[in-house]
Order: sequence, then C-alpha cells, then structure tokens
Amino acid sequence: MRTLRYSYNNSALILIGINIIVYVLEQIFPRLAFYLALYPVAVMHGWVWQIITYMFVHGNLSHLLFNMLALFVFGVQVERHLGSREFLSYYFSTGIFAGLFSFVIFLLTNHYNVWLMGASGALFAIQLAYAVIFPKAVLYLWGLLPLKAPLMVLGFTALEIVLLLLGLQSGVAHLTHLAGFGFGWLYFLIRLKKNPWLSFRRTS
Repeated sequence: MRTLRYSYNNSALILIGINIIVYVLEQIFPRLAFYLALYPVAVMHGWVWQIITYMFVHGNLSHLLFNMLALFVFGVQVERHLGSREFLSYYFSTGIFAGLFSFVIFLLTNHYNVWLMGASGALFAIQLAYAVIFPKAVLYLWGLLPLKAPLMVLGFTALEIVLLLLGLQSGVAHLTHLAGFGFGWLYFLIRLKKNPWLSFRRTS
C-alpha cells in the first residue's frame, strides 16, 4: 500500500474545529448555509464551491454532534494509520465525489430545490476505512452490543439501503451516505491497492 509521505498533524481534530466554527457562524449569520450548502440550482449557476463546502454545514446541533463524534472516534485512528496527507486526500475525495454523485442524481430526478449538507458522506467513507484498517476492532453498538468493525459498517450500509428503498427518514441523504461508502471502497481499490473485502474476511 503506497501512500503520501507520512506526517501527523491532528487533521481530524482541525476538521472538527472548522465544522464547529462554521456551525457557530451559521447561528450568527443564518444565510451562510445558503452560500455553503449544496443547492443544485446554485451549483448550476456557478456556485461550484458548494460541492466542497456542503461538508462543513450542518442542519442542527444533533446533526453536528453525531458527525463530529464519528469523526473523532474513527477519523483520528484512520489518520494515525494513513498519515494526515493521505487522510485528507481520502476525506475530501470521498466527500466531494459523494456530493457530485448526489448532485447528478438530483438533476436526473428533477430534484432541483433540495439542500445537501453535512459531512456524512465522507464520514461513511471514514468508517469504512476504519473497518478495513482495523478489521478485528470491536465496537459497541448503542454502548451494549459488541460487533466487529466490518460487521457494523456493513450493517449500517445495509440499513441505509433499506431506508433509501423504503423512503423512510425523509430529509436524510441516504444516497450520499452510500455514495461515500462506495467511493471509499473505490479509493482503497484504486489508490491504496487494497481490497476491503479481503480485509473484512480476516476478522478472526
């Protein structure tokens, strides 16, 4: 596995700080979300930065807290393993491609007036990376049920597919979550030359 030159700069913690700062600014300047969240009509009119900035916008405090908790729990460990440069490459690549994919789907399905916000697409990719890198790690679902990391990640992915097909939890970007997972998988295959499935099989 060939990665960018290793360094460790607490990038995951810096990303958490940036997300918190943006959320505070949103509360002070409510229209900020209008400029930063991914709005298909705005992107078509040249606001292409939204394909990146949507990852730093959150709809409410619980949305922010859950995402930042996931970034702290999984992202810090992934960054320590990959190094900050590769971690940031992975985080932004998967997040941007998840946003682009969602944008194309919005256009194809005539959903022009929707807002996409949050780091969840990149964070699904980060959770995948954690499971690939630490396939024997045990996580506690709801703090009670012990599960191997790959099983938990695959379980959450299956749940996202079910919720997407059933149309439940409207307003939650299930497709973006799945796109993050998918692009994370491709990143491992193409960039890191590692098949996640083979890693998942080595959990015993």
